Amino acid sequence: MQHAVFIYASYGAAALGLGVLTLWLVLDYRAQARALADLEARGVRRRSERNRP
Repeated sequence: MQHAVFIYASYGAAALGLGVLTLWLVLDYRAQARALADLEARGVRRRSERNRP
């Protein structure tokens, strides 16, 4: 039982780290989507949408 605390703490730290990374990704995705929508609303288009000669 002496190692149980270390094992539970390790799993907890890993779960916390994954949770923080997931939250960061979700928040960043929302921010990027808002920024892209703002640019498109102002008429800025993607280079890939240009007509090729």
